[in-house]
Amino acid sequence: MPDAEKSGFIAKMIGPKKRWRAYKARVAELPENYRTGVEAIERHLMHFVPIDGDANASMFEDLADLFEQAAANGTPIREVVGEDPAEFVKEFAENYSDGGYVPARARKQLTDSIERAAGGQTGAEG
Repeated sequence: MPDAEKSGFIAKMIGPKKRWRAYKARVAELPENYRTGVEAIERHLMHFVPIDGDANASMFEDLADLFEQAAANGTPIREVVGEDPAEFVKEFAENYSDGGYVPARARKQLTDSIERAAGGQTGAEG
């Protein structure tokens, strides 16, 4: 794929580069387990949510907001995403698009990644 096409695709997927870089900087500042959770959700979204640059940029910014607030409040990751991370991502993405088909294997990969990020957090602490 030529560079011009690649950058056009990236802009459609993630929105303007400046917004994407700002989002990634925010995620990098999160505590490790929250960052791991956001990155797992991000990967899932990148593969299975229809491309819409502006909506996707807003979606990722809102994802960062959600996890920043959770980290600041000490809210466990499981309390944020619930017991079914794939369902959480599906519902989260539906706020920004018409959603998309997510294969079972991808749902399991997301669930396993969130499980690792959540560690021993159950959502019952606090």
